[in-house]
Amino acid sequence: MNQQQHEPYRRRRPALSCLECRRRKLKCDRSNPCGRCVTTETQCNYRIHQEKPGARHRQTRRISSSSVPSPPAVHPASPLSHVDPIRHTTSTTCNVTTSTSNRTASDHGGRENETLNAAASTLGPNDLSNTPGANEIQNPTRPRFVDPELHHLRERVRRLERSLVHVPVHDISQAGRDVLAGESGQPDAQIILNKTRIMRWSHWVGIAKEFEPIISCYGAICGFGDINSFKSAETRALIVETSGLLQKCKSVARTLKIGRPSRCLSSLNFDLTPPSRQVADKMAALYFQSFESTHRILHEPTFWRVYERFWSNPESASGILRLQVLLVIAIGSSLAPHVESDSGLRQMVHQWIYAAETWLSGPLEKDRLNISGLQIHCLVMLARQVFSIGGEFIWVSSGSLIHRAMQIGLHRDPKHLPPMSVLQAQLRRRLWATILELVVQSSLDSALPSRISFDEFDTEPPANSNDNEIGESATELKPHPKETFTGTSMQIILLDSLPTRLRILSLLNGLNPELSYLDVLDLSADILQTCRQWNTFARENKAAGVTPFHQNLLDYLLRRFLIPLHCPFANKARVNPLFHYSLKVSIDTAMTIASPEPDEGFFNLMAIGGGLFKEGIRYATSIISLELLAQVETQYLDGALHRNSHYINPLKKAIAEMTSQSLERIRQGETNVKSHMFLCMITAQAEATEEGVSGEGRVAKGARDSISLCLELLQNRLGTTSMSIPTPDVESISIGERDDYTYGLDFDMDFFLAETGFS
Repeated sequence: MNQQQHEPYRRRRPALSCLECRRRKLKCDRSNPCGRCVTTETQCNYRIHQEKPGARHRQTRRISSSSVPSPPAVHPASPLSHVDPIRHTTSTTCNVTTSTSNRTASDHGGRENETLNAAASTLGPNDLSNTPGANEIQNPTRPRFVDPELHHLRERVRRLERSLVHVPVHDISQAGRDVLAGESGQPDAQIILNKTRIMRWSHWVGIAKEFEPIISCYGAICGFGDINSFKSAETRALIVETSGLLQKCKSVARTLKIGRPSRCLSSLNFDLTPPSRQVADKMAALYFQSFESTHRILHEPTFWRVYERFWSNPESASGILRLQVLLVIAIGSSLAPHVESDSGLRQMVHQWIYAAETWLSGPLEKDRLNISGLQIHCLVMLARQVFSIGGEFIWVSSGSLIHRAMQIGLHRDPKHLPPMSVLQAQLRRRLWATILELVVQSSLDSALPSRISFDEFDTEPPANSNDNEIGESATELKPHPKETFTGTSMQIILLDSLPTRLRILSLLNGLNPELSYLDVLDLSADILQTCRQWNTFARENKAAGVTPFHQNLLDYLLRRFLIPLHCPFANKARVNPLFHYSLKVSIDTAMTIASPEPDEGFFNLMAIGGGLFKEGIRYATSIISLELLAQVETQYLDGALHRNSHYINPLKKAIAEMTSQSLERIRQGETNVKSHMFLCMITAQAEATEEGVSGEGRVAKGARDSISLCLELLQNRLGTTSMSIPTPDVESISIGERDDYTYGLDFDMDFFLAETGFS
């Protein structure tokens, strides 16, 4: 009996077909996924086997008896020899399992890889495919494209994590112990309270050593750095001059802000006079051609009917109708050329937004807690981000918005509510999807929880239909297939990606974030796949009405989630090749954001936008700046600057374009000058490194030239370029006053320099 118990299990040969083909007794082509599973749209999984069946039992017995010898160092050819700590987590959401090609490749790592394979062979088939949370992120029945490089990297990480679970800690090498015990993610100690905002993941960029010369120069300019640390007297003189110019910029900025309605407590008599009918018609049409594609707030035929009623007698129009019409005109004006949307209209727009915000903040009445009130609330939140009016505090307002929406039952699907018209049901579904989009975008920018989960609503997606197909008297609606472009297609695409983005926010913004690299790879693959599918769909439907603005906006709303997701690992890539994919994704994403498809309307939006429209540019600026400085320094040391200019030149071009964009933001209403100064300092440092000269003088000169130009632009906006503005004495300003000088400037350097204490 004992002899039978110890007799090793034998089988004739390992089964190489996937589990589904074996179950159906069909021939499998052994691809991943195999052709039959792709055709039938079923999940394709493989059982892991060791190449030598006879050795499996011996290895398993050694592992189970905790007698595994210490594995040697990983094969030098593998990037795992420099692996950084990666937390093993049981909540891995990856559904792609090991392919036969990877099983063969895993046998070339010596005795350690043999041990890892033996450990992996002890796992059942369900250990790979039945992972918690998989259904929350992707549809398992939908075949998806998997990049070979990403798949190979993901499989190596998975094998390492699984094998280490079965190996006693006291018997593994130091490298293995670091991998098993390490933390991947953002520890609590790294949470930063910056002014009135919590910052979590952005510090990974701000502490990069490449920014040290810029941090030193900026600190000296602002008065809290040691100016005597600069050796050159010329550099010190430049810093003193720049400091005075910066204070002049702040004085002009405060003067420009005096006229804002929020600066006067008693300013409640807002001017709600609309522009001329010709201007209003054009701006309203621009709104429906652009923002209404992703943020479905209004039913277009219904709006145009009430719009005509408004113009027939503007004086007698109700407050709700007036605010709705003015907000639509305001948002549409953001896409018009600066000549058409002159400063007079821009000032009127600010009054309208503040008036609507004041109306919403009043005592809750029935006219606020209904569909029309929620539509105005959504329009206000969108307008605040478009015109950078408290755009960084949208997360606070989103809480009130979602509470009001749930109060009137938008979180319940209309089929669970009393009977209503088809139009009303679709309006409720569209409006709920818009609110969810506003919530997740604000959560990403604020580094705070989204405050919504799929357990809290059952509202179904809106139908894929055009507005003119849904009339007030309609009793039946036949939606189009998803392959057909309609006025709701873009919102449906965003809604389909919502589970993935909510999972990203949960990992980034949770109280105890544990960011497994496998989670990052899988979530990243979902976002990239959606972006590819959307861009293909957009190209194929240009004739149906998809514009470059549509393509840019939807791609931007999706793609910008990738930089925060990969940022903690991308910063380790230069010392740990395992994370090179994160660096690549971050740079590609930043370059895509910085150089969208040519479109005048989208360019105008990014030149004046705040909130989510500014945060994405901030992410891209930091990533591209860091990569440029790192590559210039590395290639200068390697003597390869001219040979590898094909990589550095696009980075320089992107920095130059963002520098021009920062100037355009100042021309169109921005009061912050630090973004332009930062980019000019980056360019100066890169040029100094290329020429092999000291960078501190170049950086200081770049800052001085930038502030001089920005001051001239601000004074032109003030209308008195020759006016004399007193220069505050930097040394006499208290800490509180210095904070007041920077507070409210919409584009601080806090993202880039989060841990320096002066953002």
